[in-house]
Amino acid sequence: MENGYTDKAYRWNRENYSGKRRFVDIWSFVLTLIFKLWLNKKSWSYSGGITEANYTARRKEQAIWIRNKLLELGPTFIKVGQLFSTRADIFAGEYVEELSKLQDRVPAFGYKQAEAIVEQELDRTINQVFRNFEPVPLAAASLGQVHKAVLHTGETVVVKVQRPGLKRLFEIDLQILKGITYYFQKHPAWGKGRDWLGIYEECCRILWEEIDYLKEGRNADTFRRNFRDEDWVKVPRVYWRYTSSKVLTLEYVPGIKISQYAALEAAGLDRKVLARLGAQAYLQQLLNNGFFHADPHPGNIAVSPEGALIFYDFGMMGQIKSNVREGLMETLFGIAQKNSERVVTSLINLGALAPVEDMGPVRRSIQYMLDNFMDEPFEAHSITAISDDLYEIAYDKPFKFPATFTFVMRAFSTLEGVGKGLDPEFNFMEVAQPYAIQLMTNMDDSQGNTFLNELSRQAVQVSNTALGLPRRLEDTLERLEKGDVRLRFRSIETERLLRRQSNVQLSMTYSVIISGFTLSATILLLEDYIWLAIFAVLIAATVSWLLIRLLLRLDRYDRMY
Repeated sequence: MENGYTDKAYRWNRENYSGKRRFVDIWSFVLTLIFKLWLNKKSWSYSGGITEANYTARRKEQAIWIRNKLLELGPTFIKVGQLFSTRADIFAGEYVEELSKLQDRVPAFGYKQAEAIVEQELDRTINQVFRNFEPVPLAAASLGQVHKAVLHTGETVVVKVQRPGLKRLFEIDLQILKGITYYFQKHPAWGKGRDWLGIYEECCRILWEEIDYLKEGRNADTFRRNFRDEDWVKVPRVYWRYTSSKVLTLEYVPGIKISQYAALEAAGLDRKVLARLGAQAYLQQLLNNGFFHADPHPGNIAVSPEGALIFYDFGMMGQIKSNVREGLMETLFGIAQKNSERVVTSLINLGALAPVEDMGPVRRSIQYMLDNFMDEPFEAHSITAISDDLYEIAYDKPFKFPATFTFVMRAFSTLEGVGKGLDPEFNFMEVAQPYAIQLMTNMDDSQGNTFLNELSRQAVQVSNTALGLPRRLEDTLERLEKGDVRLRFRSIETERLLRRQSNVQLSMTYSVIISGFTLSATILLLEDYIWLAIFAVLIAATVSWLLIRLLLRLDRYDRMY
């Protein structure tokens, strides 16, 4: 647990929650955050004025504060923070970097509570179910904790027990978060171009799925079936007889954490081989199965003494539908051709890009990335660098990456980090190259010959365009004759000059008002109308304050442009 934390910080760690107490705690955090974000734009709040270095340092400090507060607020916010760590298209890099460090280091709940939950869920005493049940958990997280146990049949298992009162806590927190979401959606600055309600609904869906241990069990079974022909991947078997929505009993499959490099070497395992196996396992999940582990951090992957990869924790899984794969294929063809128009169209069809009136800036950003990305061989790129470029382009633009896409990119980046930890020379893109070639050529027999399909599709598209061109020209000429065609243009320099001229005129008006009321106050004071003179001075002072604000704004605007 981090320094500075006390038991008092975890007020949520109880069975019965106070809705009023949670409302105060959550809104206190949100309002404080809003105030901090407001201060970020005020130059007077910085020592020595606002600079790029000061601004970046403050955002890093705030990101650490946000991470710590989310940990204090408990399971709902820990999970929301972890989900937000995948949304670099929405949040600044400093926040995403800190949220990605958010771990479920929270206190374990007592053995008596765990025993009561197991007995209630399985409708038997704990001694009737298990020959031995260790009271001290192997690990504790925000949603539950894991105990080692032995069945009466002699099989060693792990029992995942859900934290007491979690459903009630989610209900309270998500209701409060709904109000916060509406506030952000209606905010003139933060709501623009952001689908906060969609993000909220996605978070709700993922959270409710994660606390349904029956679904996690089904996920584990599906994942296990997908790798049944691979002896280098192991997945714990689910004991359905001892499983419910709040208790999950799994086969005990011990292993060495994939991040424990010294232990791996001591066991005689080849770290380079393990790095490649990790990448291959994930690519197979993504491209062959369409069902993938959405949270493959080092704590969820271990290695058996024989060198097989062991996967744990199947609460957060992703699925790629066939139509999404076809859309990704279209995007890949556009990238290969350096055709930004085709990439933009495919991203709109995928739902990753919201069409706006002027797509020029977005198209230019994508073309810039294509021109730079395709200058080097495919295998020379880093997946982390590519995702960073994507998110940098998407930040503050009308991109809205689907949850599946962000999970895939985060998983790729995580696996690349794991691979480089195992082997400093590991290159994820080099391992992915044959899979990418297979996807591009679509060698799967059920899909047919993609290259020929693509040629025929383009031929049809060209013929349709050629046949439709005369009609389109005729329509355009007809609209020109009727005066229905409108030409819109925007000059940034002209707008700047007009805005400056308007502000200068306003400042002159303020100056005249100040002069008039100052002169009136002087005359009234000489005539012994003291209270009227004071009133005139107050008006003059108020208008003077408005004038100073206007001049400061003019100065700041001139520095910006």
